[in-house]
Amino acid sequence: MSAGGESDKPVAVVTGGSRGIGKAIVEHLAGAGLDVRFTFVSSADAAQALASELAAQGQLATGSRVDSRDPKAATGFVEQVIAERGRLDVLVNNAAVTADRLLAMMSDDDWSKVVDTSLNGLFGSSRPAARQMMRQKSGRIINVTSVSGVVGIAGQTNYSAAKAAIIGFTRSLAKELAPAKVAVNAVAPGFVDTDMLSYMSEEQRKAALARVPMRRFGTPQEIADLVGYLALSAPLFMTGQTLVIDGGMTG
Repeated sequence: MSAGGESDKPVAVVTGGSRGIGKAIVEHLAGAGLDVRFTFVSSADAAQALASELAAQGQLATGSRVDSRDPKAATGFVEQVIAERGRLDVLVNNAAVTADRLLAMMSDDDWSKVVDTSLNGLFGSSRPAARQMMRQKSGRIINVTSVSGVVGIAGQTNYSAAKAAIIGFTRSLAKELAPAKVAVNAVAPGFVDTDMLSYMSEEQRKAALARVPMRRFGTPQEIADLVGYLALSAPLFMTGQTLVIDGGMTG
């Protein structure tokens, strides 16, 4: 499902790019003139619609089905993009799922699908990206974590563990790639109005909003704006950082 052909545009890879925050990131980067390759797992129709919408605007985006729980699949996808384009300028690790339960009620599958999606994909995508960016001596990697990984949220021990691990991964990789002039940073959204909040009852939504000083949820576009800043215009000297965007919830 391709929008456009080969070009000499900068290249970005976005994992989990067909819906929600990921979709907004794809739209932002494509709108900035990048050739965006994004992954999805189950939402093929949404991925096709996104690629078609961007093509109609003269922008480049291509969606591919990749299961982020499989690190070999994630690696193979990034390697294919590099082989086709000969470069990789931006990697956004965004793929994630939730399976919220109190730990006492959590199944093995609840744990593994959340942790594997976030961390196996992160490892699988970042390894070939790091190699290519070291060769280029340029590039930006942005990892989408969560305030759940910063402060912990009850009922999200699996998600909090995965997202906290992403912060540690970001700090370590930033130190490894800094000599090659590659910046690695993370973005930690708070509550964002996407389908990942659709499980909330009206009472739960009110309780969540009460925790946010700004008294509203964030939008996918606001998260995409911050990711776009880190990907395209942030000072290279800023690396290894986690930028929280949560309406003041953890301030």
